[in-house]
Parts: sequence; C-alpha cells; structure tokens
Amino acid sequence: MASNIGMMDSAYFVGRNEILTWINNRLQLNLSRIEEAASGAVQCQMIDMTYPGAVPMHKVNFDAKSEYDMIQNYKVLQEVFNKLKIDKHIEVNRLVKGRPLDNLEFLQWLKRYCDSVNGGIMNENYDPVERRLKGGKERNSKGSLKSSKSLQANNLHNLASGDAAGINKNTVSKQGKIGVAAASSEVRALSKEITDLKLSVDLLEKERDFYFAKLRDIEILCQSTKVENHPMAVAIKKILYAADAKESALEEAQEFISQSADNGETEEANEEETN
Repeated sequence: MASNIGMMDSAYFVGRNEILTWINNRLQLNLSRIEEAASGAVQCQMIDMTYPGAVPMHKVNFDAKSEYDMIQNYKVLQEVFNKLKIDKHIEVNRLVKGRPLDNLEFLQWLKRYCDSVNGGIMNENYDPVERRLKGGKERNSKGSLKSSKSLQANNLHNLASGDAAGINKNTVSKQGKIGVAAASSEVRALSKEITDLKLSVDLLEKERDFYFAKLRDIEILCQSTKVENHPMAVAIKKILYAADAKESALEEAQEFISQSADNGETEEANEEETN
C-alpha cells in the first residue's frame, strides 16, 4: 500500500481542481474550495468508500463547524487508520485551522492512497448519499431529543418570565447598528485576507510546478541509456526516489559515489599491474 509516500511523489503535484473534481465525483458533493474539506468528514467517507463499512459513519459529522466537532471527525479517521494498519499520522491541529495548503497536502496523500487500493476502482454498489444519510439519522435522532428538551425548558422559562424584562427597544436598535457596522468591517478584512491567501497559493503552485519540471528533466536525463548506470546518475536517483525527506538519502548517495570512485581506482591499479 502507498501509506508511506515521499514528498517528491507525483501525488503532491496534483492541483486543487483535480482534487476537488475527484471528491465531488466520488462522493456526489459540490465543494468549490479545498478548505471546505477541513472538517475531516470528506476524508472519513473516502476511506469508507475505499473500505466499505470500515468507518462508523454515524460518528462522522458533515455539519461540523467548530474545531471541537472537527477534531472528533479526525479521531474517528485516525482510529480507522490504526484498525486498517495505515501508517499515517494526521496533523489534526493544522488541518482544523482550515489552511488551504495543509488540507491540500493531506488530500493529495489521500487520493494517492485510495488510488493505490484495487487500482482506484470503487465499489459500484456504494451509495455515498445514502451512506451519509444513514450516518446522520442516528446522530440527528440523538440531537433531536436534546433539542426537544431544550425547547421545552425555554418555553417554560418564557411563560414564567413573561414581559418582566422590559427591554428598551431604542437601546437594542443602536446596539444592533453598531454590531452590523463591526461585522461589515470584519467581513471586508477577511475578504482581503482570503484574496491575499489565494494569490500566495497561486504563486506557491507556480513555484512548485517550476521546480518539479526541473526535477523531472533531471530524472529523464538520469534514465537515458547512456548514463543510467553512471555512478553520479545512480546517486541522483537515490535522492529523487527516497521515500521521505531525510538526510540519510544524501549521505547514502555520497557514500555510493565514494565507493564507486574507490572501485574505479582499484580497477585501474589492477590493470596497470597486469600490463
């Protein structure tokens, strides 16, 4: 399985649009932004689709908005990972913040993993909408009982209190106007922040694509028949194909070049002695 996927794997060069199309087509959703999947519910159902019935969908909250509710979804996902022996640690604290790059990276890994199971072929009998509805019924039934009790308590309280509060309408109106103005200012600030983040993401994607193209050119050069067995080409490929970003890959490549150089000198010395 592809649970251990290196950062240079092509999985991490899949764009946002392709990831969103993959999610929307598989789960019959209509996401338009990567951060809409930050709650962890989408990831849970993707694993449930890959391993039908493996995820307790009644515990997955597709309406999660608070970090607390999102964390509960990721707890379910991590438990399923452990049960399926999927060696992947979920950076929950980063994902629930809704940062596009963090969530994109995790979804890129998830797509690569799901595609590696049965060649990416999903069970035709899996109905994602029905599965979500079944999961929601049990959760909603529990929630409706709590809501009913809460509503009854509120009604009793309102009957008891009546009109004793005597709220000043003018004061409430003024406070409402101040609140609206503050909210509008906050919305404008958030809109500007979103625009800036989108620009930053676009620049990062262009830079990523640029360096990936360079690395791909180097890979193609090292794979050419004339140089593929040359020690330097072999050493470069050791770095390119390392499972993860660790210093040992560079050390291993350097050691290989040194050994090749020593072997070359020994062979030359033997040839001179023979002559």
